[in-house]
Amino acid sequence: MDILRRLSSFFLDVIETVVVALSIFLVIYLFFLQPHQVQGQSMEPNFHTGEYLLTDKVSYQTGDPQRGDVVVFHAPEAAGCVEGTGCDFIKRIIGIPGDTVAVKDNSYYVNGMLLPEPYLPSGNITRPADFAKEGREILLGPEEYFVSGDNRPHSHDSRAFGPITRQDIVGRAFFRYWPSDKIGIIPRITYEGISTSGVFSTN
Repeated sequence: MDILRRLSSFFLDVIETVVVALSIFLVIYLFFLQPHQVQGQSMEPNFHTGEYLLTDKVSYQTGDPQRGDVVVFHAPEAAGCVEGTGCDFIKRIIGIPGDTVAVKDNSYYVNGMLLPEPYLPSGNITRPADFAKEGREILLGPEEYFVSGDNRPHSHDSRAFGPITRQDIVGRAFFRYWPSDKIGIIPRITYEGISTSGVFSTN
């Protein structure tokens, strides 16, 4: 009987530990961090298929998405994902509320200025598409963000389906934890010389 009591106590302790651990994981998953796996080639050479990222779901509760942030978002209806699949995309923010964005001469222009993009390899050109036609200036509304893949020739993004909304954004990709040789914080990008239009404030 003493052995049974000890075994029973041991298993109850194990179950309690597992329940607490799962509860902590669930809280973190729902409110703070969420793992995502990169699928497709739209963010190459900076992110590759099969890599695993942690998405920060907290930062945008207290601050605004910034130009240059890599974000995970729910694909808009215009992106053509199969209904009910929970389709999420990973792209880089090119334009924020109040910006004008244009595709011109194989590059992005934001607020009339050429967007410097040192994270792109040479020869990676930006083509227009159905929504962002050559030279068309797109004014982003108060809750709108223009997003683009880094691998421009192989990215289905805002050039095709238009801006996403603040509500679409799950969070900012901030930490890569697989593969092991690429573990680390994902750096934030800032663009020198690109002014903010000031047309809208998200604060």
